[in-house]
Amino acid sequence: MEQKLRVGILGATGMVGQRFIALLENHPWFEVVTVAASPRSAGKTYEEAVGGRWKMTTPMPEAVKNLIVHNVNEVEAVAETVDFVFSAVDMTKDEIKAIEEAYAKTETPVVSNNSAHRWTPDVPMVVPEINADHFDVIADQKKRLGTTRGFIAVKPNCSIQSYAPCLAAWQEFEPKEVVATTYQAISGAGKTFKDWPEMEGNIIPFIGGEEEKSEQEPLRVLGKVENGEIVKASLPKITCQCVRVPVLNGHTAAVFINFEKKPTKEQLIEKLVNFKGFPQEAELPSAPKQFIQYLEEDNRPQVTMDVDYENGMGVSIGRLREDSMFDFKFIGLSHNTVRGAAGGAVLCAEALTAKGYIKAK
Repeated sequence: MEQKLRVGILGATGMVGQRFIALLENHPWFEVVTVAASPRSAGKTYEEAVGGRWKMTTPMPEAVKNLIVHNVNEVEAVAETVDFVFSAVDMTKDEIKAIEEAYAKTETPVVSNNSAHRWTPDVPMVVPEINADHFDVIADQKKRLGTTRGFIAVKPNCSIQSYAPCLAAWQEFEPKEVVATTYQAISGAGKTFKDWPEMEGNIIPFIGGEEEKSEQEPLRVLGKVENGEIVKASLPKITCQCVRVPVLNGHTAAVFINFEKKPTKEQLIEKLVNFKGFPQEAELPSAPKQFIQYLEEDNRPQVTMDVDYENGMGVSIGRLREDSMFDFKFIGLSHNTVRGAAGGAVLCAEALTAKGYIKAK
């Protein structure tokens, strides 16, 4: 790419916004030129606005420290400085819907980490290895919005990344029933142990809204574009429990699964390790070389050993074995703020750029 695309981060001071900043440092295609946040941060430098709340393990990039934070609500002023934006704003669902559409209507593509538009019929919700073809619905969305280049695309919830890729890899065996329990890291709530000390040595058996997302969003990812909207798949039936655990980064899932067509363990592993999609074929900058790894050891995957597989963009699967009540069971692990949040959105933006949906203004 001759000249980098100019990127804005909406909600740049929060944990996911910070992850975007960290991931985009030295990105070959994208350059962060604008940061926007709530009115209380506006007018400050990014370094002043974040203050002591920088939550990444790597230092704040020098290139963003002195950027003046815009008021995210001043849509036109932000939009005129960028080619597209990443959205990680912390607002109510209705406010997020409104502000993301407002940016799109300025002819600024929006790649969102938020859940507000995940069920808008003509907004693609994409794991690029699985359903990059869902970007086709953008043409219909643009007609609704009255835009020529502005649109919204979203990535799915962080909780499904550790098992939904398996469902995609195993489609030919027709998964029909799934029982999943996810053990979710505290960074998924935008927290560290420093600001959530009561999570140390603790488990909370409830995460608001998470079980519904975990049961329904994989079906939309596995669905099809029909008549200008995305129609979710009817199978597999999924039931899920979501538990908050004392881990900083990494969502683990314990999954039981039944198939219509009975595979062998060897067939299932072969499908996992050979599963790839558009990001691998197009050699996108953030794409993992191998999307899914299978670990033979009985005690893997583990957060401490495997969460950063493929720079946090890969998925780790282990303990696949036959079950006494279901066909098979397995353990999955994914990095919730990289693959599950900002990294997944960056990969979506790369795919959209490679497919010609995002261009310089």
